[in-house]
Amino acid sequence: MRIKSLNDNTQGFRFNIAGVQGLYRKRQVIRRYGVKRGDSMTALHLGKRSLYIEGGMYRRALHNLAG
Repeated sequence: MRIKSLNDNTQGFRFNIAGVQGLYRKRQVIRRYGVKRGDSMTALHLGKRSLYIEGGMYRRALHNLAG
C-alpha cells in the first residue's frame, strides 16, 4: 500500500492499494455528481470529492501513478 501527495499542490492524494491505482481529490468550488469513464480512469464524483480509479476503457495505461 502506497499513498503519496498530488504533484499539483491541490488537496488529495494518489494511492496504490493491492495493485489498484487511483487518486482522491477534494475540490474547492465545483460540485460534481455521477460516474464517468475515460480512456484510462473511472471517476466517481460525490459533490466536492472525487475518486479516480485506473481502469476506464483501457485505451491508455497509467505508468507508475503512485510508485
